[in-house]
Order: sequence, then structure tokens, then C-alpha cells
Amino acid sequence: MKRSLKKFLSLALTAAMIFTLAACGKTEEKPNNNTAEASDSILIGGIGPITGDAAMYGNSTMNGAKLAVDEINEAGGVLGKKLVLEVMDDKNDAVESTNAFNKLVENKIVSLVGAVTSKPSDAVALVAADTGIPMITPTGTAQSITTHGENIFRAPFIDPYQGEVMAVFAKDELKVQKVAVIRNNSSDYSDGLATAFVDKAKELGLEVVADESYGENDVDFKSQLTKIQNANPDVLFIPDYYQKVSLIAPQARQVGINVQLIGGDGWDGVIKSIKQDDLKAVEGAYFCNTFALDDPEEKVQNFIKKYTDTYNEAPQSFSALGYDSVYLTAEAIKNANSTDSKAIVEALKNISYDGVTGSFKFDENRNPIKSVFMTTIEGDQYKLYKKMVAE
Repeated sequence: MKRSLKKFLSLALTAAMIFTLAACGKTEEKPNNNTAEASDSILIGGIGPITGDAAMYGNSTMNGAKLAVDEINEAGGVLGKKLVLEVMDDKNDAVESTNAFNKLVENKIVSLVGAVTSKPSDAVALVAADTGIPMITPTGTAQSITTHGENIFRAPFIDPYQGEVMAVFAKDELKVQKVAVIRNNSSDYSDGLATAFVDKAKELGLEVVADESYGENDVDFKSQLTKIQNANPDVLFIPDYYQKVSLIAPQARQVGINVQLIGGDGWDGVIKSIKQDDLKAVEGAYFCNTFALDDPEEKVQNFIKKYTDTYNEAPQSFSALGYDSVYLTAEAIKNANSTDSKAIVEALKNISYDGVTGSFKFDENRNPIKSVFMTTIEGDQYKLYKKMVAE
């Protein structure tokens, strides 16, 4: 009896295993959900902070992306199909961002435009790399983002590139000898720019007289700024996003720092963010950017007009990068003549595209090779100073 029962259980277990393997086999034989071959539309995912402290960046980016989708569809779509952009809010949070990506994968996206800020973009890239789905972060600048996989691309230049460019600018254009830095040590973006700036400044023979730091939740910077003032620099580099710059710049002036202020592309938005009474604190400041409203290129001016007519406000660099990211995606799908992930990735690697933020080609790490738009602030306007590249 025991032997019969043992034999019966063994046979039952074997049958269950065969059934399970057969079921798994059926799942694997399903067509690639991301090809969208049988659909009359092509679904692209979008991820960014639509709400929260970085909402200005997320909305600006996705507004640019939506404008590109509308233009492409009006011109006939891609491969005879309409593009559809599904945007999800990550609230500038890495966990929210990865959850959003997983949901978009379930919805069968063929490509992703997102995320927007660096930490969520890095988190999504880590997950996206395993799926093979092509991802273009329109604005994530942390160097690590594209290292996670061959399918991860970016539209902006990387943090070290910005820091190096600003050090070269300080030496060659501003003709300074002593530089100071105040960095957000809770931000990969801020810390990355600051480190690259300091290293390049030293390489160029500049003296770094102060390198102060603060935390993400800090709002009073007078202690650090007073130390910087006592160090007597010729220029102060503030590599952070516009929210922090809107607080730091006025306090710098209050403690007596009257030297030139410079920064990275996170400054884009500071005019809108800073209190009007404090606007004079950033007058004449310079920051590197990927886009300029007064760029005379016809394509750029057409984009600015359409964006302004659609949203009743001028675009920011984030808007332009979102716009270019969708066009890059559409061009890659067209060149690949397919919505297959591998085909789109290969097309992106070999793409050559002229956008509103410059001409695009990707290097071996899938970072763009492009010029920097050096921007200055005059009153309540951003002005293109010059285009330049890092040495």
C-alpha cells in the first residue's frame, strides 16, 4: 500500500511538472508584445514629475513631447501608424518611476521617453536594460544612466561635460583665477557637476578657494556662503536646479558676494521660480544649456512659435529636449522600418538627426555629441551668449 501510494504521488508530480512546462512554453510562444505590428498605432511611454517639487521640469518636458507627437501624426505618423504618448507621473521619485515603467511595459510600449530628472532616470534605466525596450531620457544628465544597457540613450549632455565646460568658460571667457563652489551633496546631479568643475579647474591651473556643501532640505545657506565670501573668489559656481538657485543666489548677495555667478542647465527655470524682488541677484549670471530662445535657426523659431501658441508660454530647454526625444524615437522607428526593440536600438545607435537642441549623433556610450548653448540672464530674459564645446 505504501509503495502504491508513493508511485501514485510520483506520477502525479510528474504530470503536474509536464503541465506547468507546457503552460510556460505557450507563454514564451506568444508574439513580442512590444512590436505593435498588429495595431494601428504605436505606443510610446513618457515618465516625468507631473506633480511635486520638480513638476515644472516634468510638464515642460512632456508638453514638448506631446507637441512632437501631434506634429508627426499631422504629417502622416510613422510607418503609416499614429503615435500615441502615454505619460505617467513619477513625482520625481525613483520608486514611483520604476513602477510607472513596469505599468507602461504591461501596456505594451515600444519605446520610452523618460524619465526626466537624474535619479528616477537612473532607476528606470536599470530596469529597462533587462527588457531591451529602447529608452531615451530627455533630460537625465547623470553619467551612470546610459551605462546600464545598450538600449539606454540620452538627449542632453552628461554632468561631467557640463562641469568641464563651465571651468573652461571661467578661465577662457571670464578670465578668472580663483573659483568657489557650493554643491548639494544630496544630489547626484549637483555633486557630479561640482566634482567635474573642480577637477577641470585644477587641471587648468585655477585655484579652488572654497568648496562648500549643503543638504537637500536646507533653505539657509548663509553659513556656507559667508565662508565663501571670506575666501574671496572671482566666481561662484552653483550647480543645482532652479529651486535651490532661487534661494542661494539672493543669500549670496546678502552676505556680500558680488562676484560672477555661473551654473549648469538646472538653472533653466530660475527666472520663473525666483521672487521678482530677487531677480537682480542672478542678473548677468551664465549657465550652460541645451537650447536658446533667441537661436536664429528656422527650425528652432518654428518650434518656439508652435509651443507658445499651444501652451501660452515660451518653451524651456526641457520642452525642447522632450520634443527632440520624440522625433529621435520616430526617426529610429522609421529607419528601422519596424517597432521591434532591437531594430529601434540599432537605428538609434546609427542615427543622424538635426533637432531644435542641436545635431544628434550618439557616441559609443549612447551619449549625444553636441554643442553647449552658453546662456546669460538679462533682466527677465535668457540670452544666448555663444555656443561652445568642452576642450
